[in-house]
Amino acid sequence: MSTVPDPAPPRSAVRQIARAAGTVMAAFVLTQLLGLARTILVYRAFGISADLDSFNAANRVTEMLFNLMASGALGSAFIPTFTGLLARDQRQTAWKLASAVANLLFILLTLIAVLVFFFAPQVVRQGLFILAPDLSIGQEQTTIVLLRWLLPTVILFGLSGLVMGILNAHQKFWLPAIAPAMYSLGQIGGVLLLPQEWGIYRLAVGALVGSALHLGVQLPQLLRLNGRYIPTLGIRMAEVREVARLMGPRVLGVAVVQINFIVNTIIGLSLPEGSVSSLTLAFTLMLMPQAAIAQSVAIAAMPTFSAQAALGKLDEMRTSLSESLRGVLLLAVPAALGLITVRIPLVRWLYEGGEFTPRSTEMVAWALLWYALGLVFHSLLEIIVRAFYALHDTRTPVSVTAGAMTLNIVFSLTFPAWFERFGWMPHGGLALANSLATFLECSLLLFLLKRRLGGLQGTKLLAGTKIAVLGGLTMMLLVTLWLQFHPPLGDSLIVLSSVGIGGVVYAAMLWIQRTPELFFMWGSLIRRARQIFETRTGYK
Repeated sequence: MSTVPDPAPPRSAVRQIARAAGTVMAAFVLTQLLGLARTILVYRAFGISADLDSFNAANRVTEMLFNLMASGALGSAFIPTFTGLLARDQRQTAWKLASAVANLLFILLTLIAVLVFFFAPQVVRQGLFILAPDLSIGQEQTTIVLLRWLLPTVILFGLSGLVMGILNAHQKFWLPAIAPAMYSLGQIGGVLLLPQEWGIYRLAVGALVGSALHLGVQLPQLLRLNGRYIPTLGIRMAEVREVARLMGPRVLGVAVVQINFIVNTIIGLSLPEGSVSSLTLAFTLMLMPQAAIAQSVAIAAMPTFSAQAALGKLDEMRTSLSESLRGVLLLAVPAALGLITVRIPLVRWLYEGGEFTPRSTEMVAWALLWYALGLVFHSLLEIIVRAFYALHDTRTPVSVTAGAMTLNIVFSLTFPAWFERFGWMPHGGLALANSLATFLECSLLLFLLKRRLGGLQGTKLLAGTKIAVLGGLTMMLLVTLWLQFHPPLGDSLIVLSSVGIGGVVYAAMLWIQRTPELFFMWGSLIRRARQIFETRTGYK
């Protein structure tokens, strides 16, 4: 028997994606709440400071190494190939492929980590601080030490990402989705439990522990799959060569994206103190709804897309893709507009206190405004890119991404100066550059995917967009009025009441427009509640 369900009836495939997305979304909400607690703790402990800038800069380098060497292979090459083997009932070959990729990843990432460890001073001084030669030698040295401490996370995240892909291919989503929560727990423990005199280094230790937990929490479920590990590099395997073929273009694209992030970090380090930390926190806040909305759907949809493509069922894949994109639009549009509307009281409520001052709130909220403009396009990209990967096409999204990120670098080098001419804080220009480049990337990829699949049920997508925009703007207007005329309240009540009002207004707009997704969600909740009641009481 195949280990991947046959995606036969289109509606069945859509429901499978919806159920899996619900599971992942629930896990992501928990993960994001814990991540929120982590950022509150970290930013209140260290503020928008040079030390935190150094940690974020060092962490950006390790993230770049992982994404460049591992993430491209796992997301675009390994998962579609592995899932295709399972869909064709070639389980033994699938596990041999997984073993080979694991061994190759471990060797490659270890070599890279050792190399960067020895050349860390050059990476920091001639790389990260090249536009800021006048910064203190102490900040440079702090960044070097932090970079060396964080290098083992590259190996741990590489292996953890592979395990995550294996579990997702088997329709196991819960533990992979909560793995990031373990990373947050490690950092929380580092800040709270380690001696305060360790300063920023206790955050690095927490990150090391958290990356180990990220991998460890998934291992029990991996072992229950009863897959066979084989000590091989699989150089002669056709499937390994297929992964390498798909990975090649993706590595180029990832390299461009990561160079873009590094350029932003370098530029941020040359701007007023705290710019890097402000951008990092604002981007994290923007990614929270993006992760809960788009990543949950994308992770759930990827195995289904891959199985449909492997079996040649492109009509069904088109239906699954269209439903997924429409669902993301209906959630991402109000999330973006809501984030723009409540950004100032939100940041002030969550973070202000300790070393996090009103000036810190102003800097983070300013960056968040410009990042939130790109939330919808970041969300759609999660689905669109995975559809290309399921079709074993990495060249197209990589080429488009490379072009978009090149534009992003050009924008990043230009926009901060323009912002300064208007008397605006310059780091906002870096956030706007990211949003504009993401919009251009998303638009072109959507056009190319439509041509590739012979259509994307555009009428349904356009109708969903109109529903989301009308409902979102109505919600934004009423929440803005509430923020202007509310009685004296604390920031927590202001934010929570705004979210409540916005949610009710948006749901009402969906109901008025007779949106099928709203009634599907309501029916699912009712059925689930009935099942729980019948299970616990024995009554039907």
